[in-house]
Amino acid sequence: MSRTITAHMFSTLNGVTEHAEHWQFDAFGPEEMEFMQKMTAATTDLVLGRTLWQEWSGYWPGAQDPFAEWVNPVRKHVLTSTLTGELPWNSVIATGDAAGYLGQLRQEPGGDIAIAGGVETTRRLVLAGLVDELTLTIHPVISGEGRRLFDESVPTTRMHLLNSTQTQAGNIVATYALRSDSADA
Repeated sequence: MSRTITAHMFSTLNGVTEHAEHWQFDAFGPEEMEFMQKMTAATTDLVLGRTLWQEWSGYWPGAQDPFAEWVNPVRKHVLTSTLTGELPWNSVIATGDAAGYLGQLRQEPGGDIAIAGGVETTRRLVLAGLVDELTLTIHPVISGEGRRLFDESVPTTRMHLLNSTQTQAGNIVATYALRSDSADA
């Protein structure tokens, strides 16, 4: 049985998915925490880009919270062309091209495979059709700082809404799949 590849990003109303630490926490409540716990409970492998892996591996090993309890032992796969050798923090370098690596990983036993980002990694994998489900937690805020997940460089890409929920904190949690007729030529 093939495993599901998921991606989740926190987003502003205007699509900014970077620097969530500036705008996320006043609209993050019990429902958001429950969603994160359900998502992580099903996930046994985490795929990250090099930059995010370096940020997280410098912080999470010493952190004491529910996310740290999950992220520290989970197996991590780092998409990189610059890191070499053995990596700490239960991490391995994803060798070869991303599509081939994820295809092989999908066939191995385990739970869901989550793409943690960052922005460039998630964008590239979604547009390549490698992500089965993209979930955006859309916060009721507009930010002028940070990159958007899908910016003006992205061609018209069609998505199919799988599920959406409004939380008491005012967020919309929307899960999408790439449509087969997604790209306009």
